[in-house]
Amino acid sequence: QVQLVESGGGLVQAGGSLTLSCAETSGSVNLANVMGWYRQAPGNQRELVATISSSGTIQYEDSVKGRFTISRGSAKNSVSLQMDGLQSEVTDVYYCTIQRVFPGARPAWGRGNQVTVSS
Repeated sequence: QVQLVESGGGLVQAGGSLTLSCAETSGSVNLANVMGWYRQAPGNQRELVATISSSGTIQYEDSVKGRFTISRGSAKNSVSLQMDGLQSEVTDVYYCTIQRVFPGARPAWGRGNQVTVSS
């Protein structure tokens, strides 16, 4: 059973920074995979923020390019998202995800971390 443990959300003033971290702790994901972060506001669909594959391919949502940096950690199947220059429009719940790279694989999700930027 895939298990994602997230940390690092919270409240920050506009212009500040936060780092989100996530690790898959069951050890059951041994194939190539993609990890990343999505965000979701109440009543809205979950939206891509950034992803990184186990081979290092990175994807960012356009509005966060240049401000957010995603990276793999030294631990197996861990990922961090450094968020700089935060503005109130990024206030949301952020969900970590991991998905094995093979046909039919479905993503697993963490519980979510609230990120609130005060203006």
